Amino acid sequence: MLEAPVFATLLRMSWPNMLMMLAQSSTGLVEMWFLAKLGTNVLAGVAVVVPILMLMQNMSQGAMGGGISSAVARALGAGDGPLADSLARHAVALSAAIGGVFTVVLLLASTALFEFLGARAQALTAASDYGHVLFAGLTLMWTMNALASVIRGTGNMLMPGAVICGGALLLVPLCALLIFGFGPVPALGVVGGAYALLGYYAAGTAILGWYCCSGRNPARLSLGVLRWAPMRRILEVGGLACLNPVLTNGLIALTTAIVGTYAGTQALAGYATAARLEYLLMPIAFGLGAPMVALVSANIGAGQHVRARRIALTGGAIAFALGESIGLMAALWPEAWLRLFGTEEALLQTGAHYLRIVGPFYGFFALGFSLYFASQGAGRLKWPLLAGFVRLGLFAGLGGAWLHVGGSLTAFFAIGAAAMAFYGLCILWSIGARGWSSGPSSLPNGVQGTSTPPHPGANA
Repeated sequence: MLEAPVFATLLRMSWPNMLMMLAQSSTGLVEMWFLAKLGTNVLAGVAVVVPILMLMQNMSQGAMGGGISSAVARALGAGDGPLADSLARHAVALSAAIGGVFTVVLLLASTALFEFLGARAQALTAASDYGHVLFAGLTLMWTMNALASVIRGTGNMLMPGAVICGGALLLVPLCALLIFGFGPVPALGVVGGAYALLGYYAAGTAILGWYCCSGRNPARLSLGVLRWAPMRRILEVGGLACLNPVLTNGLIALTTAIVGTYAGTQALAGYATAARLEYLLMPIAFGLGAPMVALVSANIGAGQHVRARRIALTGGAIAFALGESIGLMAALWPEAWLRLFGTEEALLQTGAHYLRIVGPFYGFFALGFSLYFASQGAGRLKWPLLAGFVRLGLFAGLGGAWLHVGGSLTAFFAIGAAAMAFYGLCILWSIGARGWSSGPSSLPNGVQGTSTPPHPGANA
């Protein structure tokens, strides 16, 4: 972590996370492809649920999960096994409670929320049917991701990756079975996809929970008293980090609502389908970002600020190259993506128009999102979060106002492209020009400026 070649180390540490996230995103896309067979209204209804579902996924896995992994890794690094065990218990309890709170809030507010996001008539019915089932099982999602984060905090990237990837492979046929039916299994329609996801979360929770309880994991899950101090350790990193997925998914949700309001249901489905491609960039960023958190933190703790910045910039460059490749292919051949989900003219026209304008800027989103994780490792989240707020204000605020006045989707999408470029370049500037060498690194729990030898249970 402190001496090995940066590029090779990043690739070696990132592939299990990237594979896991790509598997999760791919199952969501396959499910969307199945649901598209039920018609445009179903596709539009599910489209307004997806940003909320992704918000829950990103908060529980990337944000709060980062806080869990960080706290467990620090405890093992200090040789405090009992604290690591306690943190595992508190992480699961805290995440399950948060998932329960979101279940209650979203079930109560779902209809008004879906209408705000642009769902109407049959699309609103599909959104309500699909969303109510998913929201009822959010505790399972949060618990599964908490257990996976506990395991990743010990340095074991393969176990959660294997469980989540294996579950994703089984989810695809289960999703088709429940949506369309076969033999004695009735066709459940749109709710079949939601029940398949809940089955996936339940199985993942059971397997990862068994692994943590069995003693095979260095941070063992066991019954015990709950206290505030271990939860605070987790929330110090994970709580603030939750703002980032709120901004990212909130932007997609708001712009989807804006397009639906001014251009209609089919245009909403086209834009949402095209924008869904942006979710494929998040696995790339998270796959690189999870090791960047550890690498940057370790090198800053050892006083190697120049190397820490080089790690961040190298990871950002890799993410930019991969994201830009996806964006350029989408801009050149947009219908190759869109026709997987529908053939209606308005859907294809709106989706292709968006991808041709915004696709060439996807590299900047991948750049900024990956550098956010590096900034999390450095304890410097001010500029990444500020860049996210500005992007939200430009695209949803300025772009929405422009669309209201002029009615031009071209200008609206162009403002979105400019906002995406600003997001990536602003975070790049905050690291490349400003660096992390001035002042304390503001890492939690007093780890600034320290270099603690890792515990054998933490694969450093």
